[in-house]
Amino acid sequence: MTSLKNYNMATLKDHVGHDFGASSPALLDQRRIDRFAACTGDEQWIHVDAERARTESPFGQTIAHGLLVLSLIPSAHFELGVYPADAKGVLNYGFDRVRFLSPVPSGSYVRLHIELVEANEKQPGQWLVRCKNTAYASGDSWRPVMVAESLAMVVS
Repeated sequence: MTSLKNYNMATLKDHVGHDFGASSPALLDQRRIDRFAACTGDEQWIHVDAERARTESPFGQTIAHGLLVLSLIPSAHFELGVYPADAKGVLNYGFDRVRFLSPVPSGSYVRLHIELVEANEKQPGQWLVRCKNTAYASGDSWRPVMVAESLAMVVS
């Protein structure tokens, strides 16, 4: 694992391959799932109708939206210090290779494990940063539920 001594915009590329570890667990309870559904308009019954999900869903309960799990990435990046402290700004640039590996039942905790996989200077002072993000959900043990590569434009 690369040391984070002197981690700043000037040394960003030197830290490619660094494992930032895992974020704090985030609870994806029914209240949070319902709020996400209301915000996005994705109110499919498998997410928001607990009674129907108990009887008709193969999971026996509601499950979190995959995009809700994906949306946990930015806060995990800031929590774990993925972007150098001297960056003037960070802009979401998109995602590559997003895969939802397993459903996340309501009431699960999710944490993200993050690795810096690429940093390319696109223009002077503008770095495209790629991270591998693996989400794990609680249960009998922490199991992978999503893998995604995130892209951010980091400005010095």
